[in-house]
Amino acid sequence: MAATASAREILTLSGVVQGVGFRPHAHRLATTLGVVGKVWNQGGDLLIDIQGSPSQIQAYKTQLLAHQPTQAQVRTLHAQPAPIIPHQHGFAIVASLPGGMHGAPPTDLRLCAQCLAELFDTKNRRYRYAFMTCAECGPRYSLMRQPPFDRDRTSMRAFQQCPDCLQEYGDPTHRRYHAQTSSCAACGPTLQWHDANGALRQNVDPIAEAWRCLRQGQIIAVKGVGGIHLVCDASCVQAMATLRQRKQRPHKPFAVMVLNRASLAGLADMNDHTEHLLQGPDAPIALTPKGPDCDSRLLGLAPQCAEVGIMYPYAPAHYLLFHEALNRPADACWLEQAHPLALVVTSANLSGEPLIIDNAQCLRDLQGVADGFLLHNREILARSDDSVLQNSQPVVYVRRGRGLAPHVIELAQEGPSVLAFGGFLKNTLCVSQGDRAYVSPYIGDLDRAAACRDLDITVERLLETLAIQPDAIACDLHPDFYSTQAARRLSEQMGAPLLQVQHHHAHCLATMAEAGLRGPVLGLALDGLGLGDDGGLWGGELLLVEGADYRRLGGLRPLPLPGGDSAVHEPWRLGAAVLLSRGREQDAERLFGAHPGYAILRQMLAKKLNCPLTSSAGRYFDAAAAILGVRRHIDYEAHAAIALEALCRQTAPTPEAPPLFEITSQGALDLYPLLEALIDCAPHAGARLFHDVLVRGLLAWVDNARAKTGVNTIVLGGGCFLNRILRESLMAELRTRGMQVHIPRQLPPNDSGISLGQVWYAYLNAHAPKTHSIVQTETDPTPCV
Repeated sequence: MAATASAREILTLSGVVQGVGFRPHAHRLATTLGVVGKVWNQGGDLLIDIQGSPSQIQAYKTQLLAHQPTQAQVRTLHAQPAPIIPHQHGFAIVASLPGGMHGAPPTDLRLCAQCLAELFDTKNRRYRYAFMTCAECGPRYSLMRQPPFDRDRTSMRAFQQCPDCLQEYGDPTHRRYHAQTSSCAACGPTLQWHDANGALRQNVDPIAEAWRCLRQGQIIAVKGVGGIHLVCDASCVQAMATLRQRKQRPHKPFAVMVLNRASLAGLADMNDHTEHLLQGPDAPIALTPKGPDCDSRLLGLAPQCAEVGIMYPYAPAHYLLFHEALNRPADACWLEQAHPLALVVTSANLSGEPLIIDNAQCLRDLQGVADGFLLHNREILARSDDSVLQNSQPVVYVRRGRGLAPHVIELAQEGPSVLAFGGFLKNTLCVSQGDRAYVSPYIGDLDRAAACRDLDITVERLLETLAIQPDAIACDLHPDFYSTQAARRLSEQMGAPLLQVQHHHAHCLATMAEAGLRGPVLGLALDGLGLGDDGGLWGGELLLVEGADYRRLGGLRPLPLPGGDSAVHEPWRLGAAVLLSRGREQDAERLFGAHPGYAILRQMLAKKLNCPLTSSAGRYFDAAAAILGVRRHIDYEAHAAIALEALCRQTAPTPEAPPLFEITSQGALDLYPLLEALIDCAPHAGARLFHDVLVRGLLAWVDNARAKTGVNTIVLGGGCFLNRILRESLMAELRTRGMQVHIPRQLPPNDSGISLGQVWYAYLNAHAPKTHSIVQTETDPTPCV
């Protein structure tokens, strides 16, 4: 072919092109079409140097994209003509070259169907091998040190391939050709079993030992792909109770792992779309409506929740546990049949701490928590919690972690390189370059030193992986957040300007960034707490956003927080404060008088001591749940709101009635009448009334703002939009009114999207300096009584 070559091109492909089998694909195609040249990774891109006739090269480019590997996502293909190289023969995969990851970093992929078949093929040399991977599946991001994605830049570097694996690696016809993570029992990582004291047990089958513990109702730690899990039998009431006690997690719902859809009969109301999501390469946890038998068969799994988190096995070790539970059936039919085993799978960590990824830390910190440890000697280099999503139209993400992060968002314009630090809860980082924003995996709440260290590590990892030197640093307005302090510190070290963005403005900007909007738009942020520009505690805001500028059109009528943070954890304080402010002393006494501290609370309200005000929408849910007796204390964020939504789903919508809300002359939405009306409601009816009137009030609020501004586009953001009833009802009604409605589709609407909003602020601000003004919301005339 070299003698007849008349054309040569160098192709540069960007996107998801590494860790997905693209180089073997390029090689096979070249062999098929008879072109010569080479392919290699460079930074985050894939480069192909091909030489042949013009028609051959055109055919190559066409088929390269038409038949690309399943998990590949080519963003751009740039072709550059080059001089002919005489006497060239063959096509080769050559050594990679370093550089920044300008494309998308590879993410961790679930076990593919072909590897799963081999896992339980008794004639296959990898039968029951717990680290089965190929060119199209397996861990990627969690074990990558730096780009490009080559074995010697991953934690697989510690395992020298055996002759058999090397033969497959070098065979262009084999599906493990140039599979960087490929190994076998002779040369790869191995499972280990440690007893309750952490001692390594030699000469035992780790999977058999793990199943023995599970069968006895014990709790085990299982090292997976992006971290370590705690696992127990979900049908064992005592095991579940012990896990809750040891994790200090009395009520927060757990996710459950089942083998397949057939195993979910009665446990969850599955549909084809949910099945499609669960079977995807990212293998997330999907929040799914409970089936009629869920609460009785899996007692205590998800108390006071309407949905249950479902996940399927995604790593070989998971499948091996199910296989062991059936006493190792010889054929593969069992994979399609209903399996009785359901496993609680939850992050292995101390309360509030990041997910544990290190063996030594696991054995040290989880003594007394786990009764056994199923670990392995493949190092996890990057922590990735399981991803969580709601099956809705569109899909709404609750947490982007393993398989879904780092995530690249295409922006509508180019801008400076920005490193955004996000907020405080459910934190993520975001780094931008040109017209792309890279959002980190979920980091979590920054209220523990370990989480703060994880944020620092993630900053270094992202900047190194992407080879980015930020032009600007962005963060939240709150000066006490660790993220803000870290941003300020780095800004000073790098000499990069610091941009501080109001929390709920950032929520709206995050939605705008995804949709490519610059405004003007109405922005409705329904959230927990965030520091306002006026120093107040905001959380239910209606904004007019244009470019980097915004104007606060109004907020929810402020609620007092008697005792400050204590009221966030004890919603009865909010309920009592509302009733007392409405002159309902007897009702307040009847509902909340028995709570220790009630008398002091009355004094605090009367003297207006330690009763900060907040417009938080989340606190309205808390107050409603308290008055209805649904939740008067909470154990986790949104606990009361989730319980309230679950009750609401059991009741039909309420007919139109007196509005039970008011829009004040200053533009505030007053929902105190609604909260007062709940006194006379049963919990189910009250939960429904609260949701219905809240939606009607918000619609009237938006209509009022729309009439005044003439703006017909609205963006929604904030953690309250994870409430499916609120979100879907409000969006449907807004669209019925002819409005253009946008909600985050790629990131969660909660604080995990804040960092993207901060980046978008920097981009818009680069073109139009911020000059925003604030319209003060109405001050509650009697906030404390």
